[in-house]
Amino acid sequence: MHVHVIGAGLAGLSAAVALREAGHTVTVVEAGPVAGGRCRSYFDRELGLRIDNGNHLLLSGNRSAFAYLDTIGARSTMAMPAEPMFPFMDLAAGRRWTLRPNPGRIPWWVLSRKRRAPGTHATDHLALLRLRGITDDATVAASLRKDAFYQRLIEPLAVAALNTPPDVALVRLLAAVMRETLFRGGGACIPAVPREGLSESLVDPAVAWLEARGCTVITGRRVAGLWIEAGKVSELATADGPMPVEAVVLATPPWIVADLLPGQVCPTEFQAILNIHFRVEADPGPPGFIGLVGGTAEWVFAKRGHVSVTISAANRMVDQDAEAIAQAVWPDVRAALDLEGQMPAWRVVKERRATVAATAAQERLRPGARTDLANLVLAGDWTATGLPGTIEGAIRSGRKAAEVLLAA
Repeated sequence: MHVHVIGAGLAGLSAAVALREAGHTVTVVEAGPVAGGRCRSYFDRELGLRIDNGNHLLLSGNRSAFAYLDTIGARSTMAMPAEPMFPFMDLAAGRRWTLRPNPGRIPWWVLSRKRRAPGTHATDHLALLRLRGITDDATVAASLRKDAFYQRLIEPLAVAALNTPPDVALVRLLAAVMRETLFRGGGACIPAVPREGLSESLVDPAVAWLEARGCTVITGRRVAGLWIEAGKVSELATADGPMPVEAVVLATPPWIVADLLPGQVCPTEFQAILNIHFRVEADPGPPGFIGLVGGTAEWVFAKRGHVSVTISAANRMVDQDAEAIAQAVWPDVRAALDLEGQMPAWRVVKERRATVAATAAQERLRPGARTDLANLVLAGDWTATGLPGTIEGAIRSGRKAAEVLLAA
């Protein structure tokens, strides 16, 4: 079977890899100039260096992501400490600590004050287990007490994982993330970041893997429409002419799917992410990042030649002037990394529709892989993966789409 994958983000690349593994011919068609979608690297002329369009953190419990990395031969491109560690700093209190779960499933680490957040207790951590049983539309904020445990651990992790304010974010989606990581023990919580960049780890090796096996990856070609006959897609309409197809994986953002497939139910509300890059050298120590509490910045990553800051659930800030955002963030970066001097060259990257809002209303709009068309399936972190919009969800959705298509 010859399958056309529309979209070369991680969902599309994952689907293409799974289909080629199953022995099928694959053509990937991407509208942008390069593969990677919202997870890629590029050279920024203003900063004079190569940066990622966003900051992404994998955990060792992300089984789909690491299986993908193993398949394309890219696991070694990820930097990981020997054990789970998550450094934090409370900017208001000037206090630092490192969360250190023990590797095994029995969480004895919560009994040690040196391994958990200050002001928290072992019973706080154990109370998280009850989140596993929540299946309704309860929010993160409504499900937990607003104490030091919430402020110094749950809120930062929830905002990062769900990219949605805790007062409207579904706690069952947070529990789904924890079920595959923290609830499996510290061995599933070792953080991993690309040694070089997102493209070098997650995108370029996949494209090379596909092309080495006879697949075609076409960039700069937008699919403007689908020709449907007898309940199937027969052609893709492009500026270069029609492309006959046998089967299709539609791995584009939901607003593109809604245009190509009128009537298809898709999410309609999104949350922004801001990434602010500063051209300055810094060494935060292992594992290469630090979480901040009580400031504008939330996560600070030290990379080659620059520092990158992530602010999630950023709808409240996305319309602000870029320089004002950088000025607000720089004092947090200085405090976190013990830097001196004036603000260096900077770049603010605004991803206005970074992920689907992790709310009850939007969760009901996330479709499965299967569609009403016999030879077309959907993939993307915005589909019904059971997870929020993450790299793990995107990669898992691509493999699921391939499985559904092959079964049909």
